[in-house]
Amino acid sequence: MKVHFIAIGGGAMHNLALALHDKGFEVTGSDDEINEPSKSRLQQKGLLPTEIGWFPEKITCNIDAIILGMHARIDNPELIKANELNLKIFSYPEYLYEATKDKQRVVIGGSHGKTSITSMILHVLHHCNLDTDFMVGAQLKGFNNMVKLTHAAPIAIFEGDEYLSSPIDRRPKFHLYQPNIAVISGIAWDHINVFTTFENYVEQFEIFINKIEPNGTLIYCEVDEEVKNVVSKARADIKLIPYNIPSHTIDNGVTTIVDDNKKYELQIFGNHNLQNLQAAKFVCNELGVSSNDFFEAVQSFSGAAKRLELVFKNSETIIYKDFAHSPSKLKATTEAVKNQFKNRRLIACMELHTFSSLNKEFLAQYSGCMALADEAFVYFNPHTIAHKKLENLDEKEVLKAFGGNNVSVFTDSNILVEKLKNIDLKNSVLLMMSSGNFDGIDFAKLPEMLAIHNS
Repeated sequence: MKVHFIAIGGGAMHNLALALHDKGFEVTGSDDEINEPSKSRLQQKGLLPTEIGWFPEKITCNIDAIILGMHARIDNPELIKANELNLKIFSYPEYLYEATKDKQRVVIGGSHGKTSITSMILHVLHHCNLDTDFMVGAQLKGFNNMVKLTHAAPIAIFEGDEYLSSPIDRRPKFHLYQPNIAVISGIAWDHINVFTTFENYVEQFEIFINKIEPNGTLIYCEVDEEVKNVVSKARADIKLIPYNIPSHTIDNGVTTIVDDNKKYELQIFGNHNLQNLQAAKFVCNELGVSSNDFFEAVQSFSGAAKRLELVFKNSETIIYKDFAHSPSKLKATTEAVKNQFKNRRLIACMELHTFSSLNKEFLAQYSGCMALADEAFVYFNPHTIAHKKLENLDEKEVLKAFGGNNVSVFTDSNILVEKLKNIDLKNSVLLMMSSGNFDGIDFAKLPEMLAIHNS
């Protein structure tokens, strides 16, 4: 098979390219921008394009499939040439389905928790030596790539993103996988540039449920009212498995699960993560993994990259980074850290970085979401707003939207860092939340920047 990627440098796209290369396919690709870590990873496999840009002459009749990334535009010259030659053109979710349509497919959907649940499942299956194909949205310990496709694996585990599939396919990605086992972790409005009303956003999950294969299984969070509402409309042939927070204890910052009179100490924490764990457990049970084997394996799970990831810890100060950016994620993450470390001060920093978060109409959704922090800092870059061609925000508007006496707003990340330097972080947890990096903060160097030392 010869496969060509239009926009090979994307996070999901370059991982799929690596997976097909490992499968023995001939892989080529193009892009007008390739950044790290995609650049180095493609280069290691000999897949990095020799020139940056679009080259329609690369598109020939001997290509078996074109895989089109969201980064490419509808007038992309390589895409035009592929259409002229009547080549098969796939979005990457379309291609993942085609590659796994004869396997048992598990798809994890939801506005939050998708990556964590998928990562837990993969960690446990790997620990139990169960071979599986997969696609996950974060780098995991023990896994070389974020995508794996094989001939032999009987199972495929996919993180089910609700964003659009490609420039020419406006369907949400998770509509294309047609799961045998589906998960919905929660529903909270997101991607307002595509789903302009909450009702339209919720409708995508109703469609997702309807895409479950006949006599399939749906595992869902029963404490989320929106989820319960869409699940109530599910077909009669679908097996429904609700989940909640499992029985547990917290002692000296360590969460312990109690199951069948056995105790299992975890490296993860927080109600949201414990709900994710319960969803992962039920998926693994459906795949034949016993509860005891699941808990034995998940004890060594330390989390997916940027999902409550421990950056630094000494006897006085703990630093976490998290991908949280939407209101529901901010609230859940802030609550998790505060409840886990009740006797420590919580300094919570978040960056408004996504299209939704920087939109004036959406901003009110953030009201009170960082209320549990002792001090809360909100950062945004006006240049990012201009780049996204959104209406300007000022600091007073953002402060009013978040509410509370604990919130301060910054538009310069250097000033934010200076503020953090002047805070006594003894007996504190510093939580950095963003889908970006606060415009250049190196989290690994943050302890040094703040003059925090190992002790």
